[in-house]
Amino acid sequence: MEQPSAREVASGSGTGDPGPVIVAEGLSKQFGKVMAVHGLDLRIEKGEIFGLVGPDGAGKSTAIRMLATVMQPSSGRAWVAGYDVVRQAEKIKHRIGYMAQQFNLYADLSVRENMDFFADVFGVRGPERQPRIERLLRFAGLSEFEGRRAGRLSGGMKKKLALACSLVHSPEILYLDEPTTGVDPVSRREFWDIVADLHISGATILVSTPYMDEAERCSRVGLMYEGRLVICDTPARVKGLVHGQLIEVRPLPAAGNELHGLKLIRSAEAAVAQCQGVLEVQTYGDLLRVFVDDAALRLPELRQALVEHGIRPEGLRRAEPHMEEAFVSLLKQQASAVAGLEAAK
Repeated sequence: MEQPSAREVASGSGTGDPGPVIVAEGLSKQFGKVMAVHGLDLRIEKGEIFGLVGPDGAGKSTAIRMLATVMQPSSGRAWVAGYDVVRQAEKIKHRIGYMAQQFNLYADLSVRENMDFFADVFGVRGPERQPRIERLLRFAGLSEFEGRRAGRLSGGMKKKLALACSLVHSPEILYLDEPTTGVDPVSRREFWDIVADLHISGATILVSTPYMDEAERCSRVGLMYEGRLVICDTPARVKGLVHGQLIEVRPLPAAGNELHGLKLIRSAEAAVAQCQGVLEVQTYGDLLRVFVDDAALRLPELRQALVEHGIRPEGLRRAEPHMEEAFVSLLKQQASAVAGLEAAK
């Protein structure tokens, strides 16, 4: 059977005048003494894939829940599709699709029964109901599994079913809260292929993720840490904020060096950190990523420093920074700036 297009699936998305469809001003949420989200200012344009990126506990899910009217803010204001998230929540709910981080479908119901249930919840009736459900099942690759209980689906299939259910009422705006957490790499790629098709159709998508490689797929990203928005820009511009040029190396023990694992990495990190022109050193597993002022000039100097410490520099090369390196570097810069301000007081 022919696969439906994303435009057919997301019928109704991308209509109306262009402009911001999600706006937050000083949006905050406090749980007791913990400030989960602190003064969030955000502006998301129609038709964007906007990514909220950051580690667990950064405040991403709380921010999405407030913007999806699932949770009321402690302070600040926000508007979705022109409606206030507190005073006009009911007008927002039928214009958005919300896929929660945890599997929130009915495990004892079949795939098709879950689709029918959510169609009932959103008042999808009439002659377009069944064709729309069938189209969504084909789009998510679930047609042959429509009789299977949702609880017996794989992790990736559960995510795709949750996405299909959130699209059953053709929402203008789609919220995806860490949609690929806990699924295998193949399912992650398949899920993002679906999201990309929805984006091409004109849907506005707000997605949170702890995976920095997924941030590369977004139109713009907001990097969150400890409840605050650290930076908000395109992935290319965020990576451009990193100071210096990047050199990558895998330290291996030279003959006679008995260091291995973390001790070897720490020894290599200390060796390169003392070199002239080194701005920052980051470790990723068995790799060192070293930011320097001039890669061409510093490559031979780093090699010599490692060799002198009994370390064989495997794969020493110039590299381009990814979102992960940029995020860590920006956090370090922010921490240094805060420490400087505190010291000046």
